[in-house]
Amino acid sequence: MALRSGEVLVLQVIDLQEKDRIVVFLSRDWGLKRGMARNARTRFSRFGGELQQLAKVHLTWFEKADQEFVRISGAETIRVALGLHRDLDRSGQVRHLEGFLVSSYLSEHMQLFAQDNEPDNHHYRLLDTTVQALLDGCDRWLAARYLECWILRLSGVFPAPRHCPSCGNAIGDEAFLAVDAAGLLCPSCGGGAGANRRVGAEALAFLRRIGGSDLATLQANEHIDEATLRSVESLTREVRRAFLGRELKSYRIMQRTLRDVTP
Repeated sequence: MALRSGEVLVLQVIDLQEKDRIVVFLSRDWGLKRGMARNARTRFSRFGGELQQLAKVHLTWFEKADQEFVRISGAETIRVALGLHRDLDRSGQVRHLEGFLVSSYLSEHMQLFAQDNEPDNHHYRLLDTTVQALLDGCDRWLAARYLECWILRLSGVFPAPRHCPSCGNAIGDEAFLAVDAAGLLCPSCGGGAGANRRVGAEALAFLRRIGGSDLATLQANEHIDEATLRSVESLTREVRRAFLGRELKSYRIMQRTLRDVTP
């Protein structure tokens, strides 16, 4: 049995029976892990309130090579995530819901795309910096678009739109999403029957800018309007669905919930 200890990001916490919790977490050094926190739900648990979704925690655990779950023995909070679920905006209820929904959405991305039991600095750093940007006041929907674009880019399925994968020519201010959502084509290759959606200059510029700007810079120095974010969301949704063969559960819940509560 190996003893491990290190900084992790908590992705999901699931109540189990009367006393225990299952904790899904992402480690920079050991990748995606699933652990059992015994007696975590008891009144005087040694875990207290340390195990919260998207919190950064110094975790200690034991693991065996032939077991699916590690055994979590200790946790100490490095950065809380409660600020993601609070909002002082006048719109109250809807904005409060948005925090929970976006947190679950970001977490599910990592559970699907991060690597089990392998060092994973790229995904860890992406989520860590996104959460910090949100805590610093970054717009939630800008952060969601940024993370989902980078997740797909790290997976090699949605590179920056600079050259057409069909002919190799540079992509300018217009492109087309291929019918199979396999990539963005230049107008010459994708403007006919072999494409299903035009992509305009604003969305293309966003997809290019995220390669050289962090979230704080985008928020402070770039004017990215709601229409552009909706266009990017539509693109990433189609590419993600094609890659995974299904839609994220958290995305379906988010869309349905916000539709029901928004006037």
